[in-house]
Amino acid sequence: MPAMPNGEILTAAERRFLEGERRAILATTAPDGRARLVPVCFALTGQVDRLGRPVIYTPIDEKPKRSLDPHAVARVSDLFVLPEVTLIVDRWDEDWGRLAWLRLYGSGELLEPQAHEREEHAAAVVALRARYPQYATHDLAARPIIRIGIQRVVSWGEIE
Repeated sequence: MPAMPNGEILTAAERRFLEGERRAILATTAPDGRARLVPVCFALTGQVDRLGRPVIYTPIDEKPKRSLDPHAVARVSDLFVLPEVTLIVDRWDEDWGRLAWLRLYGSGELLEPQAHEREEHAAAVVALRARYPQYATHDLAARPIIRIGIQRVVSWGEIE
């Protein structure tokens, strides 16, 4: 769905849906052109990017990965080549009348815990820890976080 007439990208119902769901699937584009999909934790805050778009944060946390270096994680490398991402957040239910999803198209970039990004990075860490108590033991403050500026949203099903 394109931006609404009032300039908002997310409806109130879409925001509630995002706040109520616990995980998403992040899609980036690998160097060979294939979609790279990875389940992620995320937080939607009231923050907007420099273009005024709503922002979602997803950390490069300490869960096991192929590389210990958070900058060498494939999704991060993908963003440096092609920053366009898609995030899908879905609700599964045995009652198929309750199935729903949001597909968010956006641009991803790495938010580092240094200099001019320090304040935003710290706020993202607070939001992620508030949403996921498991992050209390992760050193998110020292690790990069992916900032996704949402450009467009498509929804399906009863997201209310």
